[in-house]
Amino acid sequence: MIRKVIGTAFLAAAIIAPLSASAQGVPGGVERGAREGERAAGPVGAIVGGTIGGVVGGVTGILGVDQQPRFHSYVVEQHRPSYRYQGDIRVGAELPEAGVTYYEVPQEYGVREYRYTVVNDRPVLVDPRTHRIVQVVE
Repeated sequence: MIRKVIGTAFLAAAIIAPLSASAQGVPGGVERGAREGERAAGPVGAIVGGTIGGVVGGVTGILGVDQQPRFHSYVVEQHRPSYRYQGDIRVGAELPEAGVTYYEVPQEYGVREYRYTVVNDRPVLVDPRTHRIVQVVE
């Protein structure tokens, strides 16, 4: 019995990891991974798929892999001024409260709790409560 469960888990993982790569962030990854895993391998597949999907979604960031180029183009078209920052532009870096303008992310990207700005000519998503960068959009 345990071999069957382990075998099913590995099968689900092999099927779900590629499918979850296009999920958008952790919540999207969990949801899609669980759905695809359940379809492929039943309840065990849903558990494994949800876990793997969440991890893959977290690695790809808040904006999914397929959304990043579109969002980057959107920001470039908006011609927002770029804030000059002396530190590293990386996830977790804290931007100052004053001097930086934060903009709403359009609804179509499904990112309601974050704002975006341009730092050293690079679009970034920022948590408006902490002013920390949550994603650098390449």
